[in-house]
Amino acid sequence: MSTQFRSLPIAPLVLEGIQQIGFEACTPIQEETLPLTLAGKDVAGQAQTGTGKTAAFLIALFTRLLEKKPKPITKRPSPRAIVIAPTRELVVQIYEEAKTLGVATDFKVLAVYGGIDYEKQRTDIAQNIDLLIGTPGRLIDYFKQKVYDLRRIDVMVIDEADRMFDMGFIADLRYLLRRLPPFQQRQSMLFSATLSYRVMEMAYEHMNNPVKIEVTPKQVTAEKIEQTLFHVERSKKLPLMLGLLKRESWERILIFVNTKHQGETLSRRLTEQGYPAKAITGDLPQKKRLRFLEQFKAGEIPILVATDVASRGLHIDGVDVVFNYDFPQDREAYVHRIGRTARAGAGGKAFSLADEEYVISLEEVESYIDQKIPVEWAEDDLFIKPKYVPRPKQAHGKQSNNKPPQNKNKPNRNAQAKIRHRHSEVKKDK
Repeated sequence: MSTQFRSLPIAPLVLEGIQQIGFEACTPIQEETLPLTLAGKDVAGQAQTGTGKTAAFLIALFTRLLEKKPKPITKRPSPRAIVIAPTRELVVQIYEEAKTLGVATDFKVLAVYGGIDYEKQRTDIAQNIDLLIGTPGRLIDYFKQKVYDLRRIDVMVIDEADRMFDMGFIADLRYLLRRLPPFQQRQSMLFSATLSYRVMEMAYEHMNNPVKIEVTPKQVTAEKIEQTLFHVERSKKLPLMLGLLKRESWERILIFVNTKHQGETLSRRLTEQGYPAKAITGDLPQKKRLRFLEQFKAGEIPILVATDVASRGLHIDGVDVVFNYDFPQDREAYVHRIGRTARAGAGGKAFSLADEEYVISLEEVESYIDQKIPVEWAEDDLFIKPKYVPRPKQAHGKQSNNKPPQNKNKPNRNAQAKIRHRHSEVKKDK
């Protein structure tokens, strides 16, 4: 039987937030780490996404802030706790969960990340913030401007440390860690999907003898995800997708593609076929990206198409089906993509369409997850031909975009005639 939250030495105000959410029993990562972190020990925890690790470190963090006397105020504002995460989406997710878990406390929580509200975030961070959550780049930006300092930090958390390495943030992360109080004067927690040598090297360098906790399921992918693979020609992927959308029972679908262009094209074509969809890609403005995510979570947009920028750090309940419209070329990306469904013990389905371009990575993915993805061979009646949707006609009087671009360096006929005329006049003068 799992450990009950009420049996642990969690601060009453934090327990109140846990009870409001409806949590009663700990997940495996919470059961392993909370007895240690609530006792003030440092931990380096390995756990897959969707296992409750965010709540694990927030519960310990809030309890410590409530029970420990704050450090003296410095010349510049300084938060009491900091959480460093690799992506904007993950920062937002942690912020939202922190607001929920800390609803009974009076802690001031702030999230800072690139893309929006630069001046507002700069003003807010200059206040007396208790918990600061941010991406390395934005945190360093404000720190170098001396908007705040890190001398009062009592709790430090690094989330998805392996992703920090993958995204090239390790130098930025070390910059921040070296400006924190000595590790003996703070509590540190690190969480990662894999506790590789380089991750643990950083942990031992910047943490106080951390306890290594590994909570790894028997299989890499969630057990309740029903996986299906289709071998299909590239030209028939959309008809097959339309057939599956009609066949399956669903309310919310997340579709992954490998390129920005494919994401934009697929979302437009699905919308044309009567399946409203939006695409989020790496260069989408942050305000628009967050708006699409909120609309997707609220059910206003039934289908979200995304590149791998969204495969980590998204916690969206109720995703019925995940589609790999483009089969991923990275083995870990497959696990993170399909992990967007079957969250918190729920069931879910994951369909992968392997065409002649991307099927090359199938063997590597199956070796990594240590299982063969079940194959279904689509019958002809599963393919639905997309209906023809004419492109909007151009407004009257506007020049057609189909005309080939003019070469600005090429003289027009009148100019060429003038040049010949001048040349003949020069000859006459001679």
